[in-house]
Amino acid sequence: MTGLGNGAIGPGHDPVAAGSASHPALPDAGWDALAADGSVVRIRPIRPDDEVELKALNHRISDRSVYLRFFSLNRHGADEHAHHLATASPGHQALVAETAGQVVGVASYELLRPGEAEMAFLLDDAVHGRGIGTLLLEQLAAVAREAGISRLHADTLAENAPMLRVFTASGFELVHRFDSGVVELSLDTSYSVQTLDRMAERERRAEDRSLRPLFSPESVAVIGAGRTPGGIGHEVLRSLAGSYQGRLYAVNPKAGQVAGVTAYPSILAVPGSVDLAVIAVPAAQVASVLAECGHQGVTGAVILTSGFSELGADGAQQEILAIARRHSIRLIGPNCLGIVNTAPEVALNATFADLTPAPGSLALAAQSGAVGIAVLDQAGRAGLGISEFASLGNKVDVSGNDLLLHWWNDPRTDVIGLYLESFGNPVKFGRLARLVGRTKPVLVVKGGRSTGGRRAGASHTAAAATPDTAVDALFAQSGVLRMETVEELVDTARVLAGRPLPKGNRLAVIGNAGGAGVLAADAAARLGLEVPELSAATQQELTEATGAVGAGNPVDLGAAASPRTMERALRIVLDSGEADSVLVCYAATRAGNVAETYAAIASASAGAELPIVVNCIGAPHAEPQVQLTDGASLPVFPFPESAVRALAHAVRYAAWRARPQGVVPVLDRVDAEAARTVVSRFLQGRPDGGWIDPQHAEQLLQCAGIPVVDAVQASTRKEALATAQVVGYPVVLKTAAEGVVHKTDVGGVRVGLVDEQAAEAAYDEIAAATGDGHVVVQAMAPAGTELVIGMVRDPLFGPIVMAGSGGVLTDLMADRRWRGLPLTDLDAAEMVRSLRCAPLLAGYRGADPADEAAVLDVLHRVAWLCETVPQIAELDINPLRAAPSGAFAVDIKLHLTPAAPTPDWYARRLR
Repeated sequence: MTGLGNGAIGPGHDPVAAGSASHPALPDAGWDALAADGSVVRIRPIRPDDEVELKALNHRISDRSVYLRFFSLNRHGADEHAHHLATASPGHQALVAETAGQVVGVASYELLRPGEAEMAFLLDDAVHGRGIGTLLLEQLAAVAREAGISRLHADTLAENAPMLRVFTASGFELVHRFDSGVVELSLDTSYSVQTLDRMAERERRAEDRSLRPLFSPESVAVIGAGRTPGGIGHEVLRSLAGSYQGRLYAVNPKAGQVAGVTAYPSILAVPGSVDLAVIAVPAAQVASVLAECGHQGVTGAVILTSGFSELGADGAQQEILAIARRHSIRLIGPNCLGIVNTAPEVALNATFADLTPAPGSLALAAQSGAVGIAVLDQAGRAGLGISEFASLGNKVDVSGNDLLLHWWNDPRTDVIGLYLESFGNPVKFGRLARLVGRTKPVLVVKGGRSTGGRRAGASHTAAAATPDTAVDALFAQSGVLRMETVEELVDTARVLAGRPLPKGNRLAVIGNAGGAGVLAADAAARLGLEVPELSAATQQELTEATGAVGAGNPVDLGAAASPRTMERALRIVLDSGEADSVLVCYAATRAGNVAETYAAIASASAGAELPIVVNCIGAPHAEPQVQLTDGASLPVFPFPESAVRALAHAVRYAAWRARPQGVVPVLDRVDAEAARTVVSRFLQGRPDGGWIDPQHAEQLLQCAGIPVVDAVQASTRKEALATAQVVGYPVVLKTAAEGVVHKTDVGGVRVGLVDEQAAEAAYDEIAAATGDGHVVVQAMAPAGTELVIGMVRDPLFGPIVMAGSGGVLTDLMADRRWRGLPLTDLDAAEMVRSLRCAPLLAGYRGADPADEAAVLDVLHRVAWLCETVPQIAELDINPLRAAPSGAFAVDIKLHLTPAAPTPDWYARRLR
């Protein structure tokens, strides 16, 4: 790729004349991203001292590159433009790309008019084909978008095919126009679904190349491999020496050989190239060792050493990250257990765990080494093999997001399991999990279900938003299956790995133990599975062919059922088409034979297109799986409940995967500019923010097109009575005392006031209860179901929207559903229809149904408002009256704060 730009853009251009943009505050040091070849590129804002580097770049590139970029061979003009870029100006912004400390590319825009700018790029000939131009395009669009620029324009020669390919493949919305050999491009800086999908695919390919030296190294060096058994480095070396198929080296300055492996005094002395360094030296030596690895060309490192951020040594941890990024080394750890790849051609077990995982299709990452050991141990006991394993430790570099991308298209991985204690970028995790989940299930055990983060006195929404609320919302939208325990993760992975997905929630239970069948049916009912009675024809066939004690479902074949009987019953149920999954419960007795029964189940299950699981009771030494003739297997569980629980997760995942992805509705009757004006006026007098008054709250909701029951403020009894007369009885009186959030808690609400006498008495009662005569007079809303619609802005997850039972039932019922943004039509429908109060909305016991479409519309408008106005920290509409004639906001609480910079969650930036 060479470059593009308008030949008229040069040092004489005056962007200020066209207007000015408010540029975002960018980190001076910049940020790191992965090039297409997996190497690390630093993108940062240009500095005045970059002028020398840019001029050197101008003179390194070929004449053709100069021509394609500047439409001439004038290097002097190019140098003048370099001076212009390096000179601070409110009308332009420039980013540079660095590799190995050298500037190899520059991207810039010049403001043309409000909301529009002209962009230009220049790239070193030496780095063509590495995707750095595409990275600069993405990052420049992000910076422009944050500065309020919605469209970037560029001119390039029609013969500049590499640049045109970059733009057309970017995923951004483009408009092309050809004129006299010049292509005029116009790019929309907003993120579309297509843009994000293409960015994710580019990032996936880059991650694959970047992590290849870690998981599929052709050579490994263990640095800090001591001679004494029991030491971490020694044990990792022994583990590798027993199976690893590549070249293996030990690094120990005091030994010529360790555990039969040739040792060298330092990584610099190792002959040939080294892909992966496993580092087990004391913490104080890690930085210098990692720097030597960089000089030796190592591109992957696993740091087993502890003593970093987990002990408060953040500075030392950041130092090793800086060294790694400078040398394009990808790091796992520090303070980790190691990594595993069971592929026979690699056979990498670079851990010090006393485990040798068998090959399989579960890819696993754990933030805790101990939890990682537990999962590997449980998987081994259950007969579940591993494709790859990573102990993430302190996650200084490689994170769960990186591994999701790496495992997305891995042919050896069917299921991805994660144990996480924290999220670096939860919004991006959710989007990646949605993409990955369309082909592979993602199972997560999330540590930290604390409820200690509640804030007394806040809105109902904020008070209900525990630290775990955002996680549940994220997982629900992205199709992630949340596991409560390690055992549950392994059980569910066994059902999902390599087996067909259920097409529905109908479960058939077959067995020789009636009690086990009853327990399975009870568990199914709790978990949302249906155990339907089999048809009369199927029951008759079962009875005649097997002599079943009970053929309805569960099917009880009796304690004396032979393997042949079990096989016949299973075949009949499978052929009936009346089940979406099957559980076979087998109680081992002296009269039976486990091996023969397993063989019978395997025979009947051959070619089945639905999941079949087995519960074997009373045979503790039986195999944990039933082997099929095609090389696959059926998982065997010790208890019927755990088998049903795993099947329920599979049903839930299959239903999520089969559903449409949904769309974010385009809303009419919204006024973003007016909403921002309301907020700006309020914050002018309150720089620290606060609870907005009812009048401004009503205006904000009206800007979003949300129907509001009109409310008029009054400060005296006389004003209140006069207002009530204008509004028309019956009316509602509410306190407008400053600082009161929950009005009913302080006796600040009176409803159904039918005349002046009732209104006067209500006013006096409210004023006495609150010590404040300021009230709001409001018309009575139409009769209907009371809901609460709210939002709380999480500092890490962004806005989280809530729907639930409203009014006085809000806290009592705790009937709530949460989702993050963007909120699709399916997200909103699932939120409302899964509430326990949903039957009331549908018209309970003959009542007129509420206008569900109006409720969903309000949800989307709240989401729009919170996305449009980042100053909204909390929002509560409680109640939202859902009536047959529509949905109406009755009471509004809204807390504003100065807007903090919003991270670009989707940008291709390393953590």
